[in-house]
Amino acid sequence: MTLVFVILVMVMKMRVYYVFPMKEEFAQLYQNSPRTLYNILRQIYYMHKEDVHYGFNLFQQIIERMEKNKLDQQLFLRLHQEMDYSKRGNFHYINNLYRDEVSTLEIKNTHMKIETNHDFSSFFRILDTDRTNYFVCDFVEQDYFWLKEIKTLV
Repeated sequence: MTLVFVILVMVMKMRVYYVFPMKEEFAQLYQNSPRTLYNILRQIYYMHKEDVHYGFNLFQQIIERMEKNKLDQQLFLRLHQEMDYSKRGNFHYINNLYRDEVSTLEIKNTHMKIETNHDFSSFFRILDTDRTNYFVCDFVEQDYFWLKEIKTLV
């Protein structure tokens, strides 16, 4: 992490979003009841160490495994010429001075983690074009939504 980014993170209040690629059948099942899906994921997130095996099995049943390297490469190829984008290791950065936005995205095999100083990260708009079954959770702020249902004004 660069020193500038570390300083900005310390000054700004950051939100942490987890983006889960849902299996099609669960996306359809919970499309109209996202609160239930959020509660399931929240229970897994805050699970006690003794129950991790059970939680992992449940998690694997509802989450679509991602091709981490392929998605990482696609994001880089799509964004590498943008002025506000950079990448270091497994982390993608957006530092948009016009929007006063600092966001990082880390891709895992089962989810993505976005840290941002905004309620809406530019990564949401970018990811929305790639997949229709992303479910986004902020467990600290108890916020959740289907990524495809976000409407933005340009």
